[in-house]
Amino acid sequence: MGYVQLGYKPSKRDMVCEFSLEPANGYTARQAAEHVASESSVGTWTDVATMKPSIMRIAAKVFEIKGRWVKIAYPADLFEPGNMPQILSSIAGNIFGMKMVGNLRLESIHWPRKLMESFKGPLHGIPGVRRMLRVSKRPLTGTIVKPKVGLDEHEHAMVAYDAWSGGLDIVKDDENLSSMGFNRFEERVVETLKLRDKAERETGDRKMYMPNVTAECREMLKRARFVRDHGGEYIMVDIVTAGWSGLQTLRDENEDLKLVLHAHRAGHAAFTRNPMHGISMLVVAECSRLIGVDQIHIGTVVGKMHGSKHDVIDIGEEIEHRVIKEHGHVLSDDWRGIKPVFAVCSGGLHPGHVPKLVEILGPDIICQFGGGCHGHPKGTRSGAMAIRQAVDAAMLGIDLKEHAKDNDELRLALKKWR
Repeated sequence: MGYVQLGYKPSKRDMVCEFSLEPANGYTARQAAEHVASESSVGTWTDVATMKPSIMRIAAKVFEIKGRWVKIAYPADLFEPGNMPQILSSIAGNIFGMKMVGNLRLESIHWPRKLMESFKGPLHGIPGVRRMLRVSKRPLTGTIVKPKVGLDEHEHAMVAYDAWSGGLDIVKDDENLSSMGFNRFEERVVETLKLRDKAERETGDRKMYMPNVTAECREMLKRARFVRDHGGEYIMVDIVTAGWSGLQTLRDENEDLKLVLHAHRAGHAAFTRNPMHGISMLVVAECSRLIGVDQIHIGTVVGKMHGSKHDVIDIGEEIEHRVIKEHGHVLSDDWRGIKPVFAVCSGGLHPGHVPKLVEILGPDIICQFGGGCHGHPKGTRSGAMAIRQAVDAAMLGIDLKEHAKDNDELRLALKKWR
């Protein structure tokens, strides 16, 4: 069919996608790759009279097959600039259900300049968030209010206040807390921001609250404006369940709102967890960065959530604009001025994990704790203090057990979570 051209050299205008591919029984990798390229660009399952020879100039081209690793070049003309749903409908659409394919995973994307420049990218990114919080070097620290749901507006605000007064920078809603009968969005935002201001006055440090604005798109925009109008500087959105179009609409509105956009990845593992089929979390992070989130969950290496060390490191390096050299199958990108994004480590963390996180991912991370803060034997405030003590020790290169001798909060945390 002409879709496999192993001598082809991708041009600067091509989007290059790398796939992990296992053909179905009875087919070769070349046959399966050719049909992936066809289906994701201009082809279909049979010859059609409407296919003019000139159309093949914009057909996808399989230019490399090495074992299960396949690289496909897509001319930029196949895509509508600035339209992430359309782009992903092509390169991550029908191809996963094709009979010739046993397993197929979109691992990474190299974006051509034309498409990269059609997206806004982060408004603030790592530099802007650090300026806002007046924290220049250390990892940022945060917590998710626990329990996930069930607290009323005042109880929620009090948990946030205890965390801020204990030394944490950021408090956020959990992914499934929106506007419930027992905890209305508007009342929760007003109450929590009042106590944010109180914590700032008492500590002298900047504090941030991330309300979850995830909802139907018009309601989501309404909630984002409500946060801004009441003095909030941050919002959180569940990017997978809200969808790419919803995220792009929110980012467009943010040109006026000027809020920090925190991306929660709830639901991603439905298509990222299988290492042989689906879409990698790296691709989700790349797309989110292009659209314009300022920080995104990437996993932890340690903790309760799935995610290999290599996966997490690759994601962290990609969204922070470091060149990835360790793994040959990962495509590195020149992000051409698009701001780097804060990597958020979250999921089963406690203070004892902090040194390893900093060792693996460096200081440009947000360490976010749920039960590892509120489950402290002396409560939320002591849990927040233990977290900050662990961060301080990690930045100074002091062993946690040694640092705990003079810090009771850290000592109790390490005793509980060995």
